[in-house]
Amino acid sequence: MIVIQNPARMRRRWLKRIHWGVLFGLMALIYGSHAPLIALTKNDDEVPFNPSSCVVMIELAKLLISLAAFVLSTGTSTPPPTLVLMAPYAVPAVLYALNNNLVVLMQGYMDPSSYQILSNLKIASTALLYSLFLGKRLRPVQWLALGLLMCACVCQTYSNLDLGDAERRAEAEQGPRLHITTWGLFLVLVYCFVSGLAAVYTEMVLKSQKLPLSLQNLYLYAFGVAINGFSSYFTTSENSFLEGYSGVVWIIIAGQVANGLLMSVVLKHGSGITRLFVISCSMLVNALLSWAILGLQLTPFFLLPVSLIGLAAHLYYRQ
Repeated sequence: MIVIQNPARMRRRWLKRIHWGVLFGLMALIYGSHAPLIALTKNDDEVPFNPSSCVVMIELAKLLISLAAFVLSTGTSTPPPTLVLMAPYAVPAVLYALNNNLVVLMQGYMDPSSYQILSNLKIASTALLYSLFLGKRLRPVQWLALGLLMCACVCQTYSNLDLGDAERRAEAEQGPRLHITTWGLFLVLVYCFVSGLAAVYTEMVLKSQKLPLSLQNLYLYAFGVAINGFSSYFTTSENSFLEGYSGVVWIIIAGQVANGLLMSVVLKHGSGITRLFVISCSMLVNALLSWAILGLQLTPFFLLPVSLIGLAAHLYYRQ
């Protein structure tokens, strides 16, 4: 039997794919440029600004943009804000704040390279929680795709492990370069679980409430500003709140603001699994930008994670 497809439907389908492709590419570019841009701001291997204040500025900017978007939207009737309505949006802010502190705490129980490799377990935790809490049954080929995605991230992380020059390499050979304690392993597992839970819970809240996304972002970032502002107030730093801010720092803030708002679109209308692919692809963008901007060398091994991510995307999204 010959099936004739509607040209209008096909056009809408292709336009939707193009829109999602542009969104995906933009987010991967912003995510991947974050670390190289921070490296450009460093003086004597130290950032000249207060990282806590940077987080507060990002959350505040997202809050103001969400407020402006909500005010400018017309023809939308929304219920008045109540504690019951707003309370669910406090959970993601608490979870993300907890993870930010876990990242700092874990450094005392493992080396940075072990953290980078083991943190890729959040792909598995996010997929499990996504399937459990959102009731999304993943096909075996999709689980295989996510396994390949995790392997790709581990390979890319391993290829980025840099021992530096010959002297540093000789020093590293005198003692164990990679180390992790039992407590460190427990903390990294908690970190991966909380990371997945924050993403899945945020998606669940955004999709379960029939509210405009601008209003949902308003609630979400209001708690983000409050919690991060409270944390920043008690964070000791030699820098004042806006000390050390340069043009590059403001570019970093603008990029993270855009990425946060775009991610809410993905979680509202897409899925948290798409977020995993964005973050994975951003690692490749990070490597390319580090090569182009910072002069870091790429090896042929770089082609392995590229191939694995491409294969994983093909397997996961094929009909």
